Amino acid sequence: MLSAGLPQGTVPKLERPGPLRERVYEALLELITTRALRPGQHLVESELAGHLGVSRQPVREALQRLNTEGWVDLRPAQGAFVHEPTEEEADQLLTVRTLLEAEAARLAAANAGSAGIAALEELCTKGESAVADGDVDLVVATNAAFHTKVMELAGNVVLAELAGQVDRRVRWYYTPVARQRGMQSWIEHRRLIAAIAARDEARATEVMRAHTEHTRKTYHEREAG
Repeated sequence: MLSAGLPQGTVPKLERPGPLRERVYEALLELITTRALRPGQHLVESELAGHLGVSRQPVREALQRLNTEGWVDLRPAQGAFVHEPTEEEADQLLTVRTLLEAEAARLAAANAGSAGIAALEELCTKGESAVADGDVDLVVATNAAFHTKVMELAGNVVLAELAGQVDRRVRWYYTPVARQRGMQSWIEHRRLIAAIAARDEARATEVMRAHTEHTRKTYHEREAG
C-alpha cells in the first residue's frame, strides 16, 4: 500500500508491450494531476513500482522527468516528493490561462458552427449533472473537456498548443476548488455558450475572462484541507 493511502485498485497495472517509460510517466502524472498523489507527499520508488506492476527503473526515470518538469521535487538524501505549488506559481499559471482562454473564446464566437455549439451544450449538461452528483473527478474532467472544446472551436493551432502545455496544471489547480466553484462555474459556461452562439466576440471574451478570473480568485481563497 502506498504511503499515500491510495484505495486498492486506484492504480491499474500497466500492460505490456509498449513504451513503458512513457506509460509510467503518464500514469504518475495523472495521479499527481488528480491529486490522488497529494502535494508534498513522499514518493517511494518501490511502492510505486509495485502498484504499477513494473520494476523500479522506469519509475526512477519517470520521477526524474517529472522533477525536470516541476511536478516532483528530488531532495538529496530524502527522496522524491510531489511538488507543492506556491501561491505565486498558481497565480502566474492561472493568469496566463486567462489570457489564452479569453482569446480562444473570442475566436470561437467568430468561427463556431452549430455542431460545435451543440457539443459545448452537451458537455455543460454533463458537468451540471456531475456537480449535482458530487462527482468531483468527473466535474474536473468535464471542465477540462469543455475548455478544450472552446479552444478547438477557436481554430488557432498555435493557441491550442500553448493551452495544451498548461492544461494539466490548470486541472491540478482546479481540483481543490471544483467543489467550491460548484454549479456557478457551469452557469458561467452557459453564459459563454450563449455569447458564442450569438457570435458576440466581445461578450464571449468578457465572459471567459471573468470566468477564469473567478477560478483564480477561488484558488487563492480556497478552504484549507
